[in-house]
Amino acid sequence: MSHHWGYVAVLLSAFLFGIGTTINKMLLETMSPLFIAAVTYFLAGILLASSNLLTRNRKSISWLRLPPRAKSEFVRRDIVLIIFVTMVGGVLAPYLYLLGLNNTTAVSAALLGNTESLFTLVIALIFFGERGTLKDYAAMAVLIVGAVTLTTNLSLNGAGTFGSLVGNLLVVTGCLLWGIDNNLSRLLSVKRNLLQLGSLKGIIGGGLMLGLVSLYGLRVIPSTVSISLVIVVGFFSVGLSLLLFLFSLQEIGAMRTGVIFSTSSLFGAVSAFLVLREPISAIQLLAGLLMLSAIYLLSMPAKNQSSQA
Repeated sequence: MSHHWGYVAVLLSAFLFGIGTTINKMLLETMSPLFIAAVTYFLAGILLASSNLLTRNRKSISWLRLPPRAKSEFVRRDIVLIIFVTMVGGVLAPYLYLLGLNNTTAVSAALLGNTESLFTLVIALIFFGERGTLKDYAAMAVLIVGAVTLTTNLSLNGAGTFGSLVGNLLVVTGCLLWGIDNNLSRLLSVKRNLLQLGSLKGIIGGGLMLGLVSLYGLRVIPSTVSISLVIVVGFFSVGLSLLLFLFSLQEIGAMRTGVIFSTSSLFGAVSAFLVLREPISAIQLLAGLLMLSAIYLLSMPAKNQSSQA
């Protein structure tokens, strides 16, 4: 299969994920953050589980398979790790992200989503023994500056600003938890493919959150439009987006996939501007461009690596 389909897939993945932020912001007017996270992740888990079963039984869609890995049975430590990853990446992260989105603008939340790349790299460097270059550290510094600028909007005055600050911090916390999830999922993927792990996190995590929603009777005002939008986010902005992302990993590699997927923040910000009429300030634009340039810098191979290629 031609590699250009990998570029098409990751761009579509970024678009679907980016506009999901805008749709979620609309849903928060009638639904609680926990309910939205529960339903969307549960639906995404069903889609991933179905795709995993289909790739086993039908050669015609074998393009969904991940690169072959050595498989072995899970041991007790793996089960504990799966439970932890499910709670962190499948429950806490989406809930905190949506809770933050409920208290900030969709533009800010979309652009702050780039901090997930920062946290993924920092955790890998500190806890998993990966080595960084001077370029990596410079890019991380730029990412931090951009994130701090976006989070505070260079102002800490006024009640409205404080509310946005809390929302932004919750969004960043959600991205931190997703960064932890990314690193731990990589360890687990040695024994099981990421489709299986993603389906487990979605179904189990979404099921747990649905249980909490029914237990506490959180705010839900269902309508035909809101139900349709929740289904769209679950199947497309979360589930299909991840499927396309995994396909791109095989076709064009992690470096190019990661860089192109970072455009999801721009899709999210633009869709929020067009659909929700949220303003985009010059500071937000500058911070967003800083973060995107930092991600691009992170993706560039070191000189010694490129010379060996």
